[in-house]
Amino acid sequence: MFSTPSYADETKFPLNEPINYLIPFSAGGESDLFARLQQPYLEKELGQKVIVNYKIGADGALAWSDLVNNPATGHYTAGINLPHIILQPLQRKNAGYKTEQLKPVMIFHVTPCVLAVRADSPYKTLDDLIKAAKEKPGSVIIGGCGNGTSGHIASVMFNKQSGLNLPYIPFPGTADLPIALLGNHVTAIMAFTSGYSQYAKEMRVLAIASEERDPNIDAPTFKELGYNIVEGSFRGLAVPPDTPDSVVDKLYQACAKANADPAFKAKVSTMGMTLLDMNPAQSREFINKKIEDYKILLKDLSK
Repeated sequence: MFSTPSYADETKFPLNEPINYLIPFSAGGESDLFARLQQPYLEKELGQKVIVNYKIGADGALAWSDLVNNPATGHYTAGINLPHIILQPLQRKNAGYKTEQLKPVMIFHVTPCVLAVRADSPYKTLDDLIKAAKEKPGSVIIGGCGNGTSGHIASVMFNKQSGLNLPYIPFPGTADLPIALLGNHVTAIMAFTSGYSQYAKEMRVLAIASEERDPNIDAPTFKELGYNIVEGSFRGLAVPPDTPDSVVDKLYQACAKANADPAFKAKVSTMGMTLLDMNPAQSREFINKKIEDYKILLKDLSK
């Protein structure tokens, strides 16, 4: 076990060493793209090199297991994704970490789920897809980013509320979904607003899992179509459990300044990401609420 740094060390953070920013998923996905955008802002604010690297596997669990066992100095951080960090410890006997061990720095953006098909798909509307799936069971397959993810949850909710039993195929990361769809490996994908923004000409969104329509996507919400499906991926930054609050606050301030920068905001908006500003305490409160929400959903996910 690593010891908690002394107060003297806390006041000197960051030390004269790089800050490690671990990404749990494939390069090119939302977590990676957002971290790359943050990188120069964080380096400027913290005065140290920020190294973005990857530890891919077990739907993010390998990276988070690694994080909680690293020194609590503030120089070891990792991107976090909800619902992943909650559902894994609830569903597995040993996920390698507990949700409570991941000390949140900030939840900084959300990407609502979207159900999308190829632009040349015969399914022009959600009703078209549902009718086809009912007329020929097994003809419609949905792809999503991993198991126990927001895309998985949204797919389960869609099956339950539509009376369907569409097969769900998990892929390693969000960057893999457009490839799977455009390569005709799946009929549709439960992706994110961000993933769609890069392939607007190649894909058609049938419905968005948000409370309100996305101004950049010409598609209805699931709610407008009669389905109570509001789901998405919330992303943020976390540190090892014993990291001092003063260090966490410095990391939060750096992330928050990036989010507040006009150029950063404009770039993120074009990528289909909605910025949030949850400080460490608000992030913990939000995670605790989601834990209770997802406990209720577990029965449906296990079917």
